[in-house]
Amino acid sequence: MRRLALTLAATVAVIGLSACGKSGESSSGETATAPAPAAAPEPTDAEKQALLAALPAPYNSGDLTNGKKVFAICKSCHTLVPGGANMTGPNLHGMFGRKPGTAEGYKYSDVVKAATFTWDAEHLDQWLTSPKTFMPGTKMTFMGVKDAKDRTDLIAYLKVETGYAPQ
Repeated sequence: MRRLALTLAATVAVIGLSACGKSGESSSGETATAPAPAAAPEPTDAEKQALLAALPAPYNSGDLTNGKKVFAICKSCHTLVPGGANMTGPNLHGMFGRKPGTAEGYKYSDVVKAATFTWDAEHLDQWLTSPKTFMPGTKMTFMGVKDAKDRTDLIAYLKVETGYAPQ
């Protein structure tokens, strides 16, 4: 937990520092700096519930509290926030609709890089059931989430927390 907190703090610091610096010069030769962009506010519980309700069944009836609880076993290796660090596993923000093996800055196994599908709830459910069965040769050592309701809740939670936008 401390490692995750330190990683997130470092990420925030890097983002903050990257916003510093020259953004142009005035006619007098003075350097003007642009204000740092404001971080997007965390969605409220009501907004998260609205996002949940907009998901297709069965995810629209997922239990976000349980999904967060199930995600606790994932967060030692994965982050969810925009621009979050890759850890033992890649940052998962924006994963839905993205081809496996394409998160920037993460070194994937060859089998994941060679996958031809895009992440959706159905593929993620198969992956979460047993990564090594779904994609033999993956370097992910996670044994899987055996309970179907826990997987549904986890996928709903991930959709709400990773920037998924229902069509």
